[in-house]
Order: sequence, then C-alpha cells, then structure tokens
Amino acid sequence: MKKITTIISVSIFAVVILIFAVLSLFIVDQTQYAVVLRFGEIKRVVSEPGIYFRSPFIDNVVRLSKRYYIYDIPVEKIISLDKKTMLVDSYAIWRISDPKKFIESVKTPNLALSRIDDVIYSGLRNILAKLNFDDIVTSERQYLSDITNFARKNLSEFGIEVLDVRIKHTDLPKENQQAVFERMKSERQSIAELIRAEGQKEAQRIRAEAEKQATIIKAQAISEAEKIRGMGEASATQIYAESFARDSEFYQLLRTLESYKKIIPGSIVIVGQDLRILEEMK
Repeated sequence: MKKITTIISVSIFAVVILIFAVLSLFIVDQTQYAVVLRFGEIKRVVSEPGIYFRSPFIDNVVRLSKRYYIYDIPVEKIISLDKKTMLVDSYAIWRISDPKKFIESVKTPNLALSRIDDVIYSGLRNILAKLNFDDIVTSERQYLSDITNFARKNLSEFGIEVLDVRIKHTDLPKENQQAVFERMKSERQSIAELIRAEGQKEAQRIRAEAEKQATIIKAQAISEAEKIRGMGEASATQIYAESFARDSEFYQLLRTLESYKKIIPGSIVIVGQDLRILEEMK
C-alpha cells in the first residue's frame, strides 16, 4: 500500500513538473516576433526563432507576424485642385517593424488598421488636393511615391513600416460623371482646334516660304538666261563684225541671200544663181 502511494505521489509530482515545464517553455517561429508581457508590461521581445523560457502563470506571450500585410483601404472621397470630387480605392502593403512600439501604441494588427487608414487617408487628401483631376488620372507614379513617404514617416512611431501605397482605381460619383465627361470632351475639342489652327498657320508659313523660294529661283534663272543670251548676241555681233571687216562684199552678199530665203519663195534657185555669180567674181 505504501509503495502504491509513493508511485502515485511521484506520478503526480512528475505531471506537475511536466505542466510547469510546458507552461515555462514557448516556441518562436522564424516568421514571428514574440513579446513577453508581465501584468501588461513588456519584459522582452524575441525576434529570433527558437525555444525560450517564461515564468508560468505570470508571463503572457503575444506573437506578431513578421510578414507583410495587405490592407485594402475603404473607398474614400477626395476633392482635387480643380474641385472635382472623386472616389479613390487604394491599398497599402505594411509590416510590423518594431514590435515593442507596436504593442505599446496600437496593441493588435486589427487595431493598427484604423491608424493606417487615418494616416493614408490624410496623405491622399493632402497630396491629391494639390493636383488637378487629369493629372491624378494620367500620372500617378510621383504622387503615389509622395503618399507612401508620408505614410511611412507618420506610421514609423507606431512600429509600422509601410512598404507601398497604391491606388487600384479612381471613379467619379455617379451624379458627377456626365458633367465631368462633357467638360473633359469640351476641353479636348478646344485643344484639338488650337492644334489644328497652329498646324494651318504653320502650313501657310511653309507654303509662303516655298513660293518665295520659287520666285527667287525663277528670277535667278531668268537673269542667268538673259545674261547668257546677251553673251550669245555679243558673240554673234563680234563674229559678224569680224566677217564684215574681212570681206565686206561677201558679207553683204550672204546677208542678201538670207533675206531672199525669208521673203522670196523658191529662193533655192536664186541661191544657186548667186553662188554661180560668186564663182565668177572669184
């Protein structure tokens, strides 16, 4: 009987020791932070994976993920610089960078979402309010970088690191869509007309310049032709003069024959007779 009692006592003691051992040990995964709390006060933060000890029934272990979270931010109304109201649907990628600050300020990831929402909405409102609607729709890279930096700066004090803020899409409220579309259409038509007018003006300038160049080239060609004609006539006159000086009677006869060709039909016969006369004169 005494032996059985001893066995039972030893068993109970072993179970108690085992329970205390189980309660004293905790395992930290490589994807987790472990924050050890004692009566709500942070005693230590474990960021490396492994098996650790704690005081059973006194210490409480809160585990936080090291992974990135994707927070789909509720759609917000934003007013642009040109006073257009738009619905902005965005999301943020974030993670816990400082578990001690995180526990002290926002406690849990679910409560952190409210803080992230406030900060990012503030950034969207302040930065997009400085831009026109067209700029927000067509060139998002720069202002998204500004919003991300704004959120990163203002959430770091809560132990939160914001990796990126993105806008999925922007819409107009249904009651404003048609009016805005008509205004945008009118603006585009005005721009198109301005570009068309500038094109016509440039075409007229090019056409006038071409006509000017053509006139100059034509005048130069006429001048050159007159110059060449004058030189030819001068050469012909010089040749006539030299011929006349060499044999005036022969030159006079040639001129007479040329006149016959122009004014008397059948001048070939006359030319033949004149050539015979020339032979006799020789």
